[in-house]
Amino acid sequence: MSLPTLRQILELPAFAGAELLSGEARLEAPITWVHVAEVLDVARLLSGGELLLSTGLELARATPEAQVAYVRSLVEAGVGGLVLELVQWLREVPPEMLQTARMLQFPLLVFRAEVRFAELTRAAHERILRPGLGGEVPLLHPLLEALIETGRDQSFVQSQLGPLLTLPSRPRSTLLSTLEALLASQFNIAQTARRLGVRRQSVYYRLEQLKGMLGDLESTERRLGLWVALELLKR
Repeated sequence: MSLPTLRQILELPAFAGAELLSGEARLEAPITWVHVAEVLDVARLLSGGELLLSTGLELARATPEAQVAYVRSLVEAGVGGLVLELVQWLREVPPEMLQTARMLQFPLLVFRAEVRFAELTRAAHERILRPGLGGEVPLLHPLLEALIETGRDQSFVQSQLGPLLTLPSRPRSTLLSTLEALLASQFNIAQTARRLGVRRQSVYYRLEQLKGMLGDLESTERRLGLWVALELLKR
């Protein structure tokens, strides 16, 4: 499987509106995964090549020195780029942070309007995992197509994920991306935390929310249904 470059990820429709502020020379670097990460010490959890998404929650509270150290830690960890949503916590990239990113040729991108991180991660992961370049048909493809062709896709999604879909945009996106990461890791909390770039405690807390809203998450049949519903949401 050939990994997509950062340039190819940014060409996806979901990433329309992303503005590149630095690191143009590294647009051809491969992207291995996309994480939503707010904590400033996320670099220790990464293996390299990741694209990070952040609202800037912790960055807005950090000192200029800590912001610069954060960028340097991402570069040292081999991170593929950082995407900031400049809406709620940050309205502009801190100048010291931007200067450091430019000096180190680190890809720093921004959205100046609210975006759904769940849509960004799904689009990117679809490109990473299923390049669509003549490979095998995805295992679930016939089932997904059957549900869509018979007009049962929306009712199926509602039956599996209904309570989550009624939430406001931000918690809905957070819980959907967490659910997808949990399913992909067979509910391994440590692996899920690494995928999302958050602390294990955050995953445990979100899992309790998911159980409270969706009920049974243990059976194989239930997990398959949730996976199918998440795939249908991407279409």
